[in-house]
Amino acid sequence: MLSPRLRAPLRHRRALALAAALTLALLTALSGLGARVDRLLDPPRAAAWVRAPSGQVVVVEMDAASVAAIREWPWSRDHYARAIDRLRAAGAASITFDVDFSSAGPGAGDAALARAIARAPGLVALPTFAQRARSGDRRTIDSLPLPALRAGAALASVSMQPDADGIVRRAPFGTVTAEMPRPSLSALIAHRSGTADTFFPIDGGIDPARLPRLSFVAVRDGRFDPAAVRGRDVLIGATAIEMGDRYATPHWGVIPGVMVQALAAESLLAGVPGERSSVLPLLVALLLAAPLLLVRRGAVAAGMALAAPVILFALAVWAQVAWRAVFPLAPALVLVVAAGLARIALDLAGRFDRQRRVDEDTGLPNRRALLLHRDAAAPVPLLVASLGNADTLVTLLGERAGHDLLLRVADRLRATVGATVYRVGERLLAVDAPGDDIEALVAALRATLNEPVEILGRRTDAAVHLGVSAGEGTIHDRLVSATRAAEEAAAAGAFWRHAHVDAEALERRLVLMGELDQAIADGEIEVHYQPKLALATDRVASAEALVRWRHPTRGMIRPDLFIPLAEQADRIGALTLHVLARAVADLADWRARGHDVSVAINLSAMLIAEPAFSAAVDTLLDSGAVPPDRLIFEVTESATLADPERAAAQLRHFRAKGVAISMDDYGTGQSTLTYIRELPLSELKIDRSFVQHAHLNPADALMVRSTIDLAQGLGLKVVAEGIEEPGCLALLRDAGCDLVQGYLIGRPMVADAFVATLEQRAAA
Repeated sequence: MLSPRLRAPLRHRRALALAAALTLALLTALSGLGARVDRLLDPPRAAAWVRAPSGQVVVVEMDAASVAAIREWPWSRDHYARAIDRLRAAGAASITFDVDFSSAGPGAGDAALARAIARAPGLVALPTFAQRARSGDRRTIDSLPLPALRAGAALASVSMQPDADGIVRRAPFGTVTAEMPRPSLSALIAHRSGTADTFFPIDGGIDPARLPRLSFVAVRDGRFDPAAVRGRDVLIGATAIEMGDRYATPHWGVIPGVMVQALAAESLLAGVPGERSSVLPLLVALLLAAPLLLVRRGAVAAGMALAAPVILFALAVWAQVAWRAVFPLAPALVLVVAAGLARIALDLAGRFDRQRRVDEDTGLPNRRALLLHRDAAAPVPLLVASLGNADTLVTLLGERAGHDLLLRVADRLRATVGATVYRVGERLLAVDAPGDDIEALVAALRATLNEPVEILGRRTDAAVHLGVSAGEGTIHDRLVSATRAAEEAAAAGAFWRHAHVDAEALERRLVLMGELDQAIADGEIEVHYQPKLALATDRVASAEALVRWRHPTRGMIRPDLFIPLAEQADRIGALTLHVLARAVADLADWRARGHDVSVAINLSAMLIAEPAFSAAVDTLLDSGAVPPDRLIFEVTESATLADPERAAAQLRHFRAKGVAISMDDYGTGQSTLTYIRELPLSELKIDRSFVQHAHLNPADALMVRSTIDLAQGLGLKVVAEGIEEPGCLALLRDAGCDLVQGYLIGRPMVADAFVATLEQRAAA
């Protein structure tokens, strides 16, 4: 759950995402992109509500059967005259031609046609149109019917203007020919008025195949049912392929021009359609996008993101049919799609952020969450609990016992203190200690935490030791002080310690660091190797060198205890050089035995730009004991933060010598992509927090796959750590990961055990 301090920035990010989506939609509306997208939407718009025409317009087709029957071209005009007489006798409401009569026809047909028109006063309309003088010439020539034919006929424009892509989507209300406005053929049939050279959208949902049709030759010869045309508007034009007159439409493909004219007339018969602005769809889209971004539940947001474009599209189709209004959809769709993508991005970012603030083993908020949540809060004392018997339980009962112990103790801390409990270390828990009476709080905790804990059916003592910091200073300082106090309590066998300057503790710390130099000389500092499996070849191709301190009296000292002390005491350089020298020696021995592997060594953040350390490393690399390209230096982002330019320069220096550079813990930093671009990397190592459960968690799987694609696209190898289950390994194989490491592949082991593993695999 997000704290109020984090919720406000999240609301701001969502508001900014909505503003960005709206800006993108407005840019789409103002640019030509919106018109191109809307053209792509024309076919699905038409297909969404296909319907039959009204039946008022009847098409008399100059079809293939008519061409075969008349056997001449151009046809004698007496054929048209006979058709007019037949249609007039049948009771047609109007007879409109989509046939060019601008030039004289053969024989006496023109006179016959003129007489037929005269016998049907006010019933016949003839076409007029404008055409270009010649190719490449912008001038136009107006084509009108022969003067002898105009006397008893109306004139209607049949001009069509395809869009830039050659598709006819609109028809004119009228055009100007011979300096006179003429109604379009469709406007004349539908009895609709409009301004010349203005256009209306043709309804693409009207099915042209369902227009009433008659063959021209059948009409000419009287072989049709008069009821088929009685009271209806007849449109005569060519449909035979050889006559050419064809246009491309958005949904119905290429159809005869007379069919396009009929569709335009049918569009006007249902009402005058109009093209509207994108303002109303944008407002509807805004109403859909705002809750999509602001609603808290991700599942609800996902449903809204899928439904919003469908709702917009359905409303647009309904408005086109019910209101005769054609609204541009592209800007509105861009708005809801951009808002949906922004919500996905915000949710993924929030999920990654939450995962970075949650301990993957226990589900408790982690150290990062503590530092983030409490950084700006009022300083209060901090309590850290150290679980002394956790390692023993893990040894006896397995890792689950350690996790269960942490959770049981966390429950008791939460119930007693009444505050959020954080996991801040391998066996460390932290919680605020509000109030002035620390003694009373500790007494209550003693009674609770000293009770046995049931773990996997066994009652055990958690051996909890508490450290309490003062209520001053930064949260980082309070955490360090409380942790040190808990360690001191454990070392002294006490239940708790209050953080203060303890001369004896400081002396012990100095003694431990004083022993480190002698431990290196006496061989107490060991290097263990965890194998890395190359998935392409199924062979162990590399190993990570891990330092261990086998103390003669204290036993095995965990690296997370002595490495931070070594960094604080300026001993980390000598320790790292010892590990590097040991790794080089072991690597040389393995190569002599015929095992060609590489070894990765972790470099502390303090050492990258340290001249003395770099000089010592150069000496070791130049010794020729092993080829430098068999070594990998693993660094984290924090290793470059103090002096990024100098750190990058030093890493480039090592890279020039042949050493590979790997970014460790990829995915847990703040500026990872920047460092990928600026550092001379050879390899990315995905942090176990994303890898371990990637086969179970789709968000983790997405992050892992995208990281692999990104890295390999940049020429980098990818190593995934934390592989503990076969399902996780299978996912990484499928994703194309280069190398993997984890307990499923092999635990850290001494050099002899590692080379034995190599030999066993080689024999196998």
